[in-house]
Amino acid sequence: MKRLGLLAIALALVAGSVVAASAATEVKMTGDAFVYGTFNANQNFTGWSTGSWNNNSGSYTPAGTQTEDRFQIWERFRLRSDFVANEAVKFRLGIKIQDTWGHGTFTAANPEVAIQVYQAYLQFKLPGCAAEVTAGLQDLSLPENAFFTDSVVFGGDRAAALVINAPLIDNTLAVTAGFARMLDRNRTYDTTTTQVADELDAYFLALPITLDGFKATPWGAVAVAGRDANYFTAGSYGPNSSFADSLLSAGTFMAPSGFRNAQNAYWWAGGTFEVTALDPVKLYADVIYGAGNKNDRKKNSREGWFIDAGAEYTGFDVVTPQVFAWWSTGEDKSTRNGSERMPSILSNWGPGNSFLFDCSQDLVKQGNMGVNPIGSMGLGASLNNISFIEKLSNRLTFVYLRGNNSAKAIRYLNTYMGSNPYFTMGRDLTDNEYIVSANFDTTYQIYENLAAVMETGWAHGEFQSSVWGHRLAEKSREGDAWKVAFGLTYKF
Repeated sequence: MKRLGLLAIALALVAGSVVAASAATEVKMTGDAFVYGTFNANQNFTGWSTGSWNNNSGSYTPAGTQTEDRFQIWERFRLRSDFVANEAVKFRLGIKIQDTWGHGTFTAANPEVAIQVYQAYLQFKLPGCAAEVTAGLQDLSLPENAFFTDSVVFGGDRAAALVINAPLIDNTLAVTAGFARMLDRNRTYDTTTTQVADELDAYFLALPITLDGFKATPWGAVAVAGRDANYFTAGSYGPNSSFADSLLSAGTFMAPSGFRNAQNAYWWAGGTFEVTALDPVKLYADVIYGAGNKNDRKKNSREGWFIDAGAEYTGFDVVTPQVFAWWSTGEDKSTRNGSERMPSILSNWGPGNSFLFDCSQDLVKQGNMGVNPIGSMGLGASLNNISFIEKLSNRLTFVYLRGNNSAKAIRYLNTYMGSNPYFTMGRDLTDNEYIVSANFDTTYQIYENLAAVMETGWAHGEFQSSVWGHRLAEKSREGDAWKVAFGLTYKF
């Protein structure tokens, strides 16, 4: 009885300390939810599946093995809870549920409930200064103008990272520095007593500069890529894509395949620029150069440029006209000398909510064609923030793009591997191929936090039978790609 009494006292003391801690901690909750139906016709320009990697050994399923289901209803709920100790310290936990009606969580009988943690980080200010530290699973982006949604190198997704933000000159100059571990295949122990390089780590530094009428952010990043990391089974440009597509060269798949070195370096250097001194005319631009695997076999190297520019006029009350363009280096005729496309990690880039790119869609799942902006060039125009009726806004965007990749290089790999996920018809374009697209999007603000959203998209592409094969290219000519999505979004 004495032991039970001591145990009861100990439990009471623990409970009391928890209550006291809870009383000293403020919990703030925010979140969002959407429910919408989406109709997609001729996804991937064929209505068939793209190629997909099956495992980290590089085996894959070729394109055109599955057919589309044109109508689905998606639901997503996200809850972010901030546990605020004081103005200097907090912890964020973000969870989400996302699936289609009739599947997984939203199955009528015996649902498979799947709750994901998508944010989990500690954030605090260093004592005696304004520097802020964020450590944990967090939203992470390399610098890019918001005009183009997010970074073409890594943007709009979560990563386990340590990031420090600190002002150097008040309202003029700041510094952002960080480290992120993107991949770690074996975690604590490798599978045998032989150690392997199975991580992908990234280090980055940015110096945001703000002057009257002008902003610029020079930045750089370095990634250390281990030979045995899970490049084939993680990451996303769009459906069925991976880090292998965005980091590796086509030559990596040719004999002898894979890296020669246990670890290789990738690096990027760039700058973002925004000019508002000419207001109501605003100008935007990004310049990026990236390279990787330069000390490995020559066929494994990858390097290239990416440049974008945009302008908008904000002097009208009822519409904001925008124009934009981009250019990126593409593959030359040989795979033996490596890739001439800029490497990336995970892209989230696209102007004007374009149907072609994984960018700023409110109705995100099945919301775009997953076209790769790297290795292409294009131009477009958008009428943004069209508003003639209170609470109703629209956006109309046109885009034309053409590939910068040699048809010979893509054809050579497709002949060597067959229909493969590395080069995908409609995502990676040759210099003889083009896509035209339009999207018209509407938002009606029913209440302050509740909106009805409709997004529509159309795309037409011309693709070479000699590169992709007669079956896929001919299927793409049977009809254009279409999207109509309508639903409700709630933010709190």
